[in-house]
Amino acid sequence: MTQSILTNRTQKKSTPIQRIRSLGRAEWLQFFRNRTLLFMAVVFPLGLPLVLFGIGSRGALEAANTFDLFVIYTLLFVQFYTVLSMVTTRRDERVLKRLRTGEARDMEILLAICLPGAVLTIIFSIVIVPILMLMGAPAPVNILPIILVVLLGLVLSSALAFITSGFTRNAEAAQLTSMPVFTIAVLGIGSLRPAFGDGLFAQIIGYTPFAMISDLVQLGWAGATYSDSLAGVEPADFAGVLGESGRPLLIVVAWTVVSLVAARRYIRWDTHR
Repeated sequence: MTQSILTNRTQKKSTPIQRIRSLGRAEWLQFFRNRTLLFMAVVFPLGLPLVLFGIGSRGALEAANTFDLFVIYTLLFVQFYTVLSMVTTRRDERVLKRLRTGEARDMEILLAICLPGAVLTIIFSIVIVPILMLMGAPAPVNILPIILVVLLGLVLSSALAFITSGFTRNAEAAQLTSMPVFTIAVLGIGSLRPAFGDGLFAQIIGYTPFAMISDLVQLGWAGATYSDSLAGVEPADFAGVLGESGRPLLIVVAWTVVSLVAARRYIRWDTHR
């Protein structure tokens, strides 16, 4: 009899996949109920880059710049700010604390919070490529670095959101505490960096994670970064892009690892109050 009861209890325990799916479904519903987050997640990443591409000359360089803006804006508005807002709100409502008393592990809880933005980012990334090509953009030279950097960018943006949430007292304060990440990311956009010249500030910005993401996106689409294109460097072919992607990829991976370690250190599971 005792063995039968223990067997039934064991059978009732959910698997990690089931727990993540259940938590992710709940986060997805909460995300779509927040009209502000939904607006920011759709209009800025998709609307602004496509409008800018539509009024440009629609060549390879313009397509690379457009997709660069799309990726940076998507990682910022769809993933980073969404995760920051959601994890801060759940923490202040003491939902995170209560979830930790159940079956779900810490990693499963955090992964579920990341799912809505990650799913939308992947969907948007798949959709915008054919849209750009239908608008006259040439096909990417090598799509592999773009795929890798979007996936790495999702992990990096999520980790930065968890770090920032540790210093964010409430959801309203997220508008201020998110500014350092937004500023560094925007300064790293490939089409803006030439304005900083070749000084120390430009070199520092060039090694930030979003600058490396920008370079990889432009390499994958146009075969050259924006700065190289302005300098008249010949675009690389498929194999050449793979060779030139190694260094920026390693830098993004290093930033991602450091951010994950820091996220584990600084994330707060209970309210500041």
